[in-house]
This record gives sequence, C-alpha cells and structure tokens, in this order.
Amino acid sequence: MTLRPLLDGRGVPSGGGAWEHRDVMRRLGDRPEWRFFAILPQAHRGLATAWFVLLFLRGALPAGFAVAMGLLVRAVERGDDLAGPLTLVGVIFVVLSVLSPLHAQVGTNLGDVLSNHLNETLLATTTTPEGMAHLERPDLNNDLTMARDFDLGIAGPPMSVSMGFIAGGLAELLAGVAQALILFGYRWWVPLVLVAAWGSTHWILRESAIWRDRQTDEVLEAQRHADYTYRLAVDPPAAKELRLFGLADWTVDRFAARRRQLVDLRWDATKLKQRPIRSALVIVLAANILVCWFLANDAADGRIGLGQVVTFAVAILGTHSLAFGGLNWALTMGAAPTVDAVLRLDEPMRTAGSLTNGTQGAGAVPAEDIVFRDVTFS
Repeated sequence: MTLRPLLDGRGVPSGGGAWEHRDVMRRLGDRPEWRFFAILPQAHRGLATAWFVLLFLRGALPAGFAVAMGLLVRAVERGDDLAGPLTLVGVIFVVLSVLSPLHAQVGTNLGDVLSNHLNETLLATTTTPEGMAHLERPDLNNDLTMARDFDLGIAGPPMSVSMGFIAGGLAELLAGVAQALILFGYRWWVPLVLVAAWGSTHWILRESAIWRDRQTDEVLEAQRHADYTYRLAVDPPAAKELRLFGLADWTVDRFAARRRQLVDLRWDATKLKQRPIRSALVIVLAANILVCWFLANDAADGRIGLGQVVTFAVAILGTHSLAFGGLNWALTMGAAPTVDAVLRLDEPMRTAGSLTNGTQGAGAVPAEDIVFRDVTFS
C-alpha cells in the first residue's frame, strides 16, 4: 500500500478540491468586473436591486414572447378562443417596450449615485493620510487619473451613461440563454450546438473584445497627460493664464495629440482580424443551417405542430444574442477598471502618505535655516 503525500509541490493539500474552489472564488472576487457589481449595493441598495430585477426581466421576457407567439399560432390553427393568447402576447409586448427606457432611467440614477459614492471614497483615500507623499508619486498619480475618469468621462463615458451600455449587453446575454433553454423542448442537442456556436465568437474574437494593455505605463502616462491638459483648459485659474499668454492653441494641440495616442492604442489592440472573423462565420453558419434543417424537416413530416415551429424558430433566431451580449466595452474598458482603480488606491496611498512621529525634541535643534534634501517633482 502506498501513501499519497499530504502536500503537493506548492504546499497545498493534494486532492484538495476545497482549496481549488477557494482559489477560483478568490480570483473571481479580485476581477474588476466582480468588484464593480459588488459595489453597486453599497452605493444604493434599492436602486441596485431594482436594476438587477429589471435586468432579469429584460432577459427572460423575450423567451416568454416566443412561447406566447407559439400559443397564439396554435390557437389560430385549432380554432380555439384567441382572447387568452392575444392578451398574453399584448401584455408581454407592452412590458418589453416599457422595460428598456425604465431600466435606462434606473441605470442613470444608479450611475449618478455610484459616482457620488466613488467621489466620497476617493476623497477619503486622498485626505486620510497625514502626509503628502502619496499625492506626489507618479505611479499613484497614474492610478489616480484613471480613478477620476468615472466622473470626468475623458477616456470613456461617465458612469451614468455606462450603466445603459452595461445593462444592454447583459440583457442580450440573458435573453440568449433564456431562449436557448426553450430549445430543450425540441431536441436536447440543439441548444448545446447553438450556445457553443454563438458563444465561440467570444473566444475566437477575444483579442478584439478586450483592451488588455490598458494598464501599461504608456497608456497610463498618455491618459495622465491628457487629463492634465484638459484641466489646464477648463479650470478657471489655469484657463485665464493660458489665454493671457496665448497658449490656448498649444494646449488644445497637446490634448488632441494625447487623446489620439489613446485612440490609436485602443484601435490597434481591439481591431478585428480577418482570419478569426472567417472562422466565426463558418461555425455560426454551420450550426444554424444544421438546426434549421432539422426543424424544417420535422415540420414537413408533421412531427411538430405549427405553434411549436413558430416558438422554436423565434428561439433559434433569439440565440444570436449570445454573440452580441455579455460584458461589453463600457464595463471591461471603462467602468470596471475605473472602480477597481478607486478601490485599490486606498492601501498604497495610506502607506505612502503615512508620517512617523519623531522621538527627538526640538529644543536643541538649530533654527537658522530650513534645508530640503532629496526633493523631486513628478
């Protein structure tokens, strides 16, 4: 009989599924997207709850509309009473029409409240340390510039606008999943094929979906300089000096150059490549042609009724939302990194700005002059 070692090479209990689960949960909790959604209830629990409930309804009702359309067609085919199916279709249609603007308004209010919450957090982070060294370090200034963008909206839309884009992407993703679930009532393998096909586009086109170099020194420096020249142009004290000395054109040109640099960096990192697009088109077309051929064949042979054909056809068309929904650019390249920058600034700023009380008395210290040593400017 052999005994397995209690620890693997990393000092983790071997076969420890619980340890792996904790590691996965820890990495998930450290994701900027997760931290963004976790902070919403902290900003305003009521608005956050309403936002998530409306998001769920926007994702579920398209599937309900597909089922209602099938019930209506089946009632017409059989000559049954149409009052119930027509009422169901009308109610779902009206609710679907109302949900989107209602969700947008709730998202706008939640974004404003979240901006206020982040402002308070950032204010506490920068003013709590007793010293000033944390305000002079270039690396912390880069993060501070990114953190302030949730309110300025220079590198991306402000938080109140971003919430609408985020909600739209997530609602499409949930709608695609809900309509794929309906297809289990047709054939068990159909939703698996469609989900795999449409979902593969996220993997195949992943290089164009996420700006992975957002945290590089080049990007952060360009953003910091763009923010600096922007403040020079719009803050009254600095703006008056610029106009007085005829530096307005220079400031505008400098800001435009830095912003173009940011746009070029983002464009080069996220532009679509031809080969991945071809691969995605082949996979999506093959999956949809296969599923639609089976559906048409079963309908022609009379194995499924007309109402079921309508429901399944609408659901098949609706699964395309899986490709266009998800965590879009407003979240992955705007709101989430900004919130993450605000939250991760607290500890390094407290450390950099802390002061140690002296132990030597000032009575015997010369008072003739003040000497500055190792003074630098960022």
